[in-house]
Formats: sequence, structure tokens, C-alpha cells
Amino acid sequence: MTASGGVDAEHVLAIDLGTGGPKVAVVSTAGRIVAHGFAPVTLHLLDGGGAEQDPDEWWSATRTAARAALDAAAVDPGSFVGVGCTSQWSGTVAVGTDGRPLMRSIIWMDSRGNRAIRKAAGGPVNVLGYDPRKLVKWVRTTGGAPGLSGKDPTAHILFIRDELPDVYRRTATFLEPVDYLNLRLTGRTCASFDTIAAHWVTDNRRIDAVAYDDDLLAMSGLERSKLPDLVPPGTLIGELTAAAADDLGLPAGVPVAVGSGDVHSAVFGSGAVADFDAHLYIGTSSWISAHVPFKKTAATSNVASIPAALAGRYVIVDEHETAGACLTFVRDNLGFADDFETMDAMADSVAPGGRRVLFTPWLNGERSPVDDHTIRGGFHNLSLGTTREEMVRAVYEGVAFNSRWLLAAVEQFAGGRFDSLSFIGGGANSEPWCQVHADVLEREIRQVADPVLANVRGAALVTLVALGRITVEEIPAMVEVRRTFVPDRSTRDVYRALYGEFLNLYKQTKGIHRRLNRF
Repeated sequence: MTASGGVDAEHVLAIDLGTGGPKVAVVSTAGRIVAHGFAPVTLHLLDGGGAEQDPDEWWSATRTAARAALDAAAVDPGSFVGVGCTSQWSGTVAVGTDGRPLMRSIIWMDSRGNRAIRKAAGGPVNVLGYDPRKLVKWVRTTGGAPGLSGKDPTAHILFIRDELPDVYRRTATFLEPVDYLNLRLTGRTCASFDTIAAHWVTDNRRIDAVAYDDDLLAMSGLERSKLPDLVPPGTLIGELTAAAADDLGLPAGVPVAVGSGDVHSAVFGSGAVADFDAHLYIGTSSWISAHVPFKKTAATSNVASIPAALAGRYVIVDEHETAGACLTFVRDNLGFADDFETMDAMADSVAPGGRRVLFTPWLNGERSPVDDHTIRGGFHNLSLGTTREEMVRAVYEGVAFNSRWLLAAVEQFAGGRFDSLSFIGGGANSEPWCQVHADVLEREIRQVADPVLANVRGAALVTLVALGRITVEEIPAMVEVRRTFVPDRSTRDVYRALYGEFLNLYKQTKGIHRRLNRF
């Protein structure tokens, strides 16, 4: 837990439920993070592509992190004017009529529904795995379509329907993780236009009147009765219940904002809230995103724009499955180093490109710019002379090459070049990684201060906007940029050459991995 100096009169409690566990922060109405706490949660990886977490453990960890933050902040509990959440997105919590979870949550990494969604999306004639008529309907209505990897909530629900019929029968509502937290906070079951978007069953053409579409529900195989009612983003959905207040250490009755998924809140937490002002996030996963004023889909690169947490706007959505998780994998499984600071030093000791060692970061498949749940990662071009330092450097560069691959797709989608990107998430704490991204992407990288707190800061800013305490236009000045990294021109030739071979590795190995990992 940490705390910073200074005194602010009023505060909000912001909750960010990441895959590693919840961060909870006390944030002033001026946007200053006064203190924050964290508690870990368990990730259950199962055979066949399963990835689950326990919603009760989420709440227990949230309670622990909130108490730690409040103790560190040492502010009057009566000073809190709001509570707001953000969370890992594209997950599924099956709750019964009593609001209790019926099983562990299926999270965004889970691909067990891939067969079911491919069956729902396909037809007599398929293009990119979709019946063309269905794909046109999805794209025109929602701005996107369910990914065929099985990692979207619709696929999760179909998996439960087909493989766990008793759970499906007893489920009153399927909720996104953030909407489950809202249920625990307020007792109200609902979703916002943005949190429901990854189900791909809403008509998003009128951004101020998003609603379920009966044809999409039927096409997807979902029952409307098992989905939550919808509210606009920026809505106050209720008040903190006595039970939740007692758990968190706050007074009952504090207003609760509807919150958002992590992709949506990250835009706020990066400070890059204006249209086409982009940010790069690297945590367990990664993405490149920005607000845009239009609904659009690029089906071939799995990039789309969907309702944002900012009313009246859309946000670009895409995802890399593993980014920071690659460094964690190296630390925990290869024994190269005990901490990220040591790996930073190891990477920084190697010249750009090393001895042309390449790392492909597809440890859990990929979503964008290819939707491929069977592709896998690895080290390439190793020799007897390869060192640990060169391999660590290759991981930093491999994730950056993947970012460049995605950047090309996102810029094409947005219709223009992003000259600068705000960098957030735990990966942005690494100055060597900031420079590697600047060099590989050939773009200016703005390292946001306290980047690991960007999502919890974003949850607070979304809440403050919903409360009417701040305007969106004030947000950029409330988010500090620690340092700006510019591309080193001397690295351009080596990185361009290695990036080309990085793309070749995908093309040459995707068939091998499909055969090895077919399930």
C-alpha cells in the first residue's frame, strides 16, 4: 500500500479489478491518488484452453485492498462522494437469482467456447470462418463480431450452455466482471452500453440509445432473459449497500457509478481522451486504443470501434493476449532473474537487435491483428553463444514488434498516423521498454506517471465525470507525463529488418501451431 502527502476535502473510492487482482485507490476530486492498496487473486488455467477466477475471491481481495488504501490514506470516511469500478473485460460471471456466483468466472483468456461460437457464426458458405450474411448483420449493427477464438462472453455463455447445462439452467443473469462488482456494491443488476459491447448482441448505431437486437440474440444463441438491463455510460446506478459499505469501510449510501471495462477506463487514465489521441497499454495483455467519433469494423484485423465509457463516443478495441505476461513467464519459468528491475538491466546491456535473437510473444494465442487461438510463442535464432541477456532483450523487442504489427492495423482503421502514444500499464514502468517501443514503433512514447495505476485512475475520473465534479476537457491536465521517449534513428534499419522476419515467423509457423494445438 502507498500514500502521498497533501490534504483533499472530498474523495472517491476507485476499484480496478485486473487479472492479477484488484487495485483500490483513494482519489481526490481533483484527480490526485492519495493512497492505494492491492491484493492478489488466483488464476486457474485448465486443460482445453480454460481460464477461470473465483468471484468471491475477487470481492474478498477488493475488501482487503480497500481497507489497506483507506488505512494508508487516513482520510475521513465521510469525505467520500462516490465509488466507481473498472475491471478486466470480456469475462462471464453466472449468477443465480440470489445474486451469488454459480461457478468460477470464465475470464477473457478462456477459449473453450471456440467450437460453439464457430458453429453459431458459420453457415453453408464461410468467409473468414463466418457466414457472410451473419457477418454483415453483426458488423452493420454492432460494429464488430464475436471472435472465433472463443474468448468473448457469447462463446463463454454457449460453452456453459453446452458443457455445464445445470449451471446454465440455474443462471439468472450472465454478467461482465465489472457488472458483477456493481451488483456487490449496490444490489442492482445492470450493464452499461460499453460493458455489454463484447457480447456483440446490441444495436450500437445510435450511440445514445444502445439496445439489445432480437435478431443478433437469436443468431448468437443467447437468451435476453439471462442478460442484464442496459444503462448509459456515466450513469449513477445506485448507492453503496450497508453490507458492501461494511466490507469496504465506507458509509452506506455513497453514490456508485456504472463503471467500465479496462480498455474503456484506460483511455481516461492515460489522459488521452480527445478523439484520435492514442495510448498504448501493456499489462498482462496489451492494446492500442483511442476515442473516435465513428462506429466501424475491420474484420480482417479484428479491430473495431464500440461504445465508449464517454457518452456519445466510440473507442477502438483490439487486444494482444500476452505482453507483460511474457516477462512474467520468463521470470517464473526460465529463472533468468528474480525481478523486473534486473531484467530491465539485462535488456539494457544488449545492443538493439542483439545477435538477431527473435521472440514471438503469442503464449496464449492472439486476437489482433490476427484472431488465432492456436498460435504459440517462442525464441528463434538461438545459438550456443546466445546469452540470457540477449534472450531477455528479445522478449522486450518481440512484444514491441507485436505492438508495431497492431499499430499498423489501428492506424489504418483510424485513417491516420499517431505521431505520439501515451504509455500506461505496468510495462510502462520500464524505461528500457519505453525506449524499445519508441525505436520499434518509430513513434514518440509518453510515459505516464504511475502508469500501473492508470486504470484505477481512469475509474476515478469516469466516476468524477458521472458525479459532475469534473469535465472531460479537464482530464489531460490531470494526468502527469513523467518522460517522453523519442525514436533513436540509429536503430531503424536493424529493427525494420527484424520486424519483417517477425511477421515471416507468424506466416511460416501458424500452420504448425494449428496442427499442434487443435482442440
